[in-house]
Amino acid sequence: MEYKDKALKCVDCGTEFVFTAGEQLFYAGKGFRNEPKRCKNCKSKRTSPGADAAPAHANSRVVTTTVCSQCGKETTVPFKVTQGRPVYCRECFQQRRAVGAG
Repeated sequence: MEYKDKALKCVDCGTEFVFTAGEQLFYAGKGFRNEPKRCKNCKSKRTSPGADAAPAHANSRVVTTTVCSQCGKETTVPFKVTQGRPVYCRECFQQRRAVGAG
């Protein structure tokens, strides 16, 4: 298939930008089905550090300190603990997994 430069309109700022034949070939090679929606300036604003694209907590991990339901040792787990569900330290969790697999 032969690609030709296309003029597209940015959805953010409304300016016209060129979707080059080379970019189209690259998109096709990657299996992308949609054309770009934003000019390079608007795209860089959305992806640059400090941009308002993602909430501040998007990359933070939840770590909860709790007590192991099996051995009683204090441990940390990478999720929010909910009532009524047992929580195990790493050692007890691996023991239970090994017993269940065998």
